[in-house]
Amino acid sequence: MPGWPALADPSPEVAALAGPAALVGPAALVGPAALAEPEVPLRRTGLCALLAATARRYPARVALIDAPDKPAWSGRPAMTWTYGAAAEIVSRLAGGLRAWRLPPGSRIGLALPGSTEGLVAHLAVEAAGHVPCLLQTTWDEDQFAVGIEAAGVSAVLTQARLGSASPAERLCRAAVRYFGLRYLAAFGPDIPDGVISLDEMVLDRRNGPVAAETGGGLISFVGGDPAQPVHRSGDALLAAIAVHLIATPVRPGERILSLVAPGDLRGVVGGLGAALVSGASLETLPVFDGAALAAALVRPVPTHLVLPAFLEPALARAALPDTLRTIAFAHRAPARLTDRSPRTAFARGRIAVVDVLAIDEDVVVSGTRGADDLAFGLAEPERLGLPASLLSLRLDADGRLACRGQAAKAAPPRRGEAGEVDAAAWRPTRYCPTLFAGTATGLAQAP
Repeated sequence: MPGWPALADPSPEVAALAGPAALVGPAALVGPAALAEPEVPLRRTGLCALLAATARRYPARVALIDAPDKPAWSGRPAMTWTYGAAAEIVSRLAGGLRAWRLPPGSRIGLALPGSTEGLVAHLAVEAAGHVPCLLQTTWDEDQFAVGIEAAGVSAVLTQARLGSASPAERLCRAAVRYFGLRYLAAFGPDIPDGVISLDEMVLDRRNGPVAAETGGGLISFVGGDPAQPVHRSGDALLAAIAVHLIATPVRPGERILSLVAPGDLRGVVGGLGAALVSGASLETLPVFDGAALAAALVRPVPTHLVLPAFLEPALARAALPDTLRTIAFAHRAPARLTDRSPRTAFARGRIAVVDVLAIDEDVVVSGTRGADDLAFGLAEPERLGLPASLLSLRLDADGRLACRGQAAKAAPPRRGEAGEVDAAAWRPTRYCPTLFAGTATGLAQAP
């Protein structure tokens, strides 16, 4: 049968794969009082702990869904995993990673697409007590070498096949150039010699359950530049997710359908992070296909669609199902806001339309078109009305946008340590809003 064989003492869901859950929105992270009380700190936990919490209460709820065309570009079967099955696999992968001779808090690179394997690998790195580092699958061996060294990565998890490319082979060549990389592991098929098999790690009966109560965290790269890593602590990542969910409320059991790769802060916040905080399912389409998207949209489940902003004109002309709750268009600074369609262009205004703007890897700002539109919020940041402990924005005297709060706690990683960031200190970004008639027409790089 396709997929992984049955594990020792498997749950029914995992056997099928062989051949405080119900968390809702930002209050699940900070508690109800935190949205009104700026001084209330965020609870320290990781995404893996949220997965485990939902798995304990609702093990049969669907968690992760692959695209149907996955076998064509990966050589691996398309899978649908419940929370219970995903938690079990995460636990076994984490057990294998803990057997590696790495100190707690080591940085482990992820050069994986947005498939179910990539998502559980991210969570397993957290559960093993390490920090996920998001490497771009499109990098060549030179870029891999630069990024691995810049972020101080000790191990990398990847995939043997991705379309016509072989990330595992590229990473083998990059590893020769950086002796700090101690482990390289991959999902099959056809893993290169000398590379550890992650499939075998899942099936290893010695990898018993592990506690998934780490502090989480993330290292990503500014604009995909391997020379510019940015570290974000676990509480900062959860704060960024909470800020996004204020604009895009997702309920337990609903579905997030994402076309945005989980290779940066924007992708994690709007995809895996939002799903796990909300107790929702996440379906990913790593390779865009119009027919596959249309087929996915008509499935009878309340859906929140996340897609790159450049696809907006095509979607505005499409017939949208009644099950669609929100559409989130993902932007990256510098960005223009003048080419957007009004909300009424999508299902006659029935669907909430959200703009998700990534400002480098510093912060992600989300706003619903209409009263909470980013065009107003970037021109007058106080109009965003966000909890001050999570995120505050202001315009400095030179016109640049500045940020502070838990969601903005990010800094270049230091060798051997993460480095402390003062959440109360204002940090200027590289961008300033372009203004016209009291509204922002975009976000441009400051002169």
